[in-house]
Amino acid sequence: MKTPLKVVIVALLLAAVGVIVGMKISKPDEIAVAAQATSPPMLTTPKAPETSPAISPVALPHLIDLGADKCIPCKAMAPILAQLRQDFDGQFNVTFIDVWKDRAAGEHYGVQMIPTQIFLDPTGKELFRHTGFYSRDEILAQWRELGYDFHAKVVAP
Repeated sequence: MKTPLKVVIVALLLAAVGVIVGMKISKPDEIAVAAQATSPPMLTTPKAPETSPAISPVALPHLIDLGADKCIPCKAMAPILAQLRQDFDGQFNVTFIDVWKDRAAGEHYGVQMIPTQIFLDPTGKELFRHTGFYSRDEILAQWRELGYDFHAKVVAP
């Protein structure tokens, strides 16, 4: 294996371990206080995924990507999420949450590794969860498997 590849792999592993250790070191009381003070009202707890988050005035399926701005796989997913937001506007919502900046959200959703993608139905019920990089095609295939067949908006020339 080439040295640059080894360095990247080691860096990714260290980042993942850092996230896990950082989340486990936090005291539960501090997390609860932070969640009350900073969490947006749309968050649901992993213990009650059937609770409907106040995501939008129009109930749509929702893809939540929990990651970090400095995470390499998360950075690779950013343009995919932006394109999904644009292509499927009005069909499903796409939200990115940086769990390094908002640790309470990571705890709230039970995130153990990043990136984590959570697929929610229009009521906020969790349908599926994936950890790691997820391509556009894989995301759309997962939506189809869950019974949703979205069609990208066609832009006229």
